[in-house]
Amino acid sequence: MATTATQAVLDTPAAEFRLPATDGKTYTLDDVAGEKGTVVVFICNHCPYVKAVIDRMVSDARVLMSESVGFAAICSNDAASYPEDSFENMKRFAKAHDFPFPYLHDETQTVARAYGAVCTPDFFGYNADRNSKYRGRLDEGRTTPPRAGAPRELVEAMRAIATTGVAPAEQKASIGCSIKWKDE
Repeated sequence: MATTATQAVLDTPAAEFRLPATDGKTYTLDDVAGEKGTVVVFICNHCPYVKAVIDRMVSDARVLMSESVGFAAICSNDAASYPEDSFENMKRFAKAHDFPFPYLHDETQTVARAYGAVCTPDFFGYNADRNSKYRGRLDEGRTTPPRAGAPRELVEAMRAIATTGVAPAEQKASIGCSIKWKDE
């Protein structure tokens, strides 16, 4: 069932974390933060919304990372109920899509709760001081590609945040599958 991300309270600090990644390392917020900003996105392997945007997301992450904006993806889904989102399958998914960023496993779901994540994908953009400035979508595409010439909303927002410190006033919420909580 599709869920829409809630409106974020901007200017709140990014929640700290320490999570294992599909590359065998453990990462903290300090490890993934970029000099000019940071994107933390909650995704999973099985969601049709994630599958539809994953290649564009990886491409846009590469662009942002080349511009000193850090990027990390986190999977918080209950893998017992959704085996496709297991840590082993996360490793396969990251490799299949050639992730240039850490893909982190939030097995306890505490990080997703700390961020207020509700869907996959759910994008959180932070400035250099790690204060939230963006809670929106990648682009207008949902389960189909965006129209030709559509704005690259995440890239444009993060570029504005990196250069001016100001986020776009209009931020369109991400839509995706609900995070699969262990207690629901």
